[in-house]
Amino acid sequence: MARTATTDAISRAAGKTPAAKKAAAKTTPVKKVAAKPRTPASERKAAQAAFAALPLPQRLAQALDALRADASADYRDGMARFAIPNDRAFGVPMANIQAVAKRLGRDHALAEALWDSGWYEARLLAAYLDDPALVSAAQMDRWARGFDNWAVCDTVCFALFDRSPLAWRKIEQWARREDEFVRRAAFALLASKSVHDKQAGDAPFLRGLELVETYAFDERNFVKKAVNWALRSVGKRNVALRAAALKTATRLAASQDAAPRWNGKDALRELNGAAAMRRLARQG
Repeated sequence: MARTATTDAISRAAGKTPAAKKAAAKTTPVKKVAAKPRTPASERKAAQAAFAALPLPQRLAQALDALRADASADYRDGMARFAIPNDRAFGVPMANIQAVAKRLGRDHALAEALWDSGWYEARLLAAYLDDPALVSAAQMDRWARGFDNWAVCDTVCFALFDRSPLAWRKIEQWARREDEFVRRAAFALLASKSVHDKQAGDAPFLRGLELVETYAFDERNFVKKAVNWALRSVGKRNVALRAAALKTATRLAASQDAAPRWNGKDALRELNGAAAMRRLARQG
């Protein structure tokens, strides 16, 4: 009995008896857990999640409405000055398209639907919404066949296709194609990889220079400028590739044909310029 009384006393002192626990519950204030503050990033993610839950036709309609809301007739009329067809365009500046993409978030299915709509700005928006990991070889070929201007071609290559693990294969395949914008896509993709692919070694870019030299003869304006873009971009990647690009450019500059000669001379002028040299010096 003595031990039981002692045990009860200890329990009462520690507040472990049922009566003590009940009394403590009445007198001890409940601590409130502070709610996490809502930040612009968290609010944007919540809005993106809510948007993603909508049926695809509704998402497509809202995305197109967002583009139309930013349309400008003056901007649309001015597109012709840059050789961009405007018969299927709203007239939305690129910064506004990127802002819409940021609000909506990644959405592979919506990107495909936007592309199929045929609207110029919708196709640009699709490049920013699609997930590179979900892009298939068939999709890349289908979209490339749909390129009808340099702006869509370059944006898709620079913002989406160059992140795909299939990019190097497509550079090889598309360079051999005769279609003007498909071949342009090969070299726009090579130029984009030279800027964005920080992990790649020099070997694929050296192969890219071989393609540059092979197809530098193409006199078509949009191909010629993409070949030149690729040659200059590879040459600015690092010291070793600059040396290789200079050799390629020197051979092209000595050509009797106008297109390769222009490509070579223009690349030599930029790669030997002060800006390019400062950039390489910063790379160490």
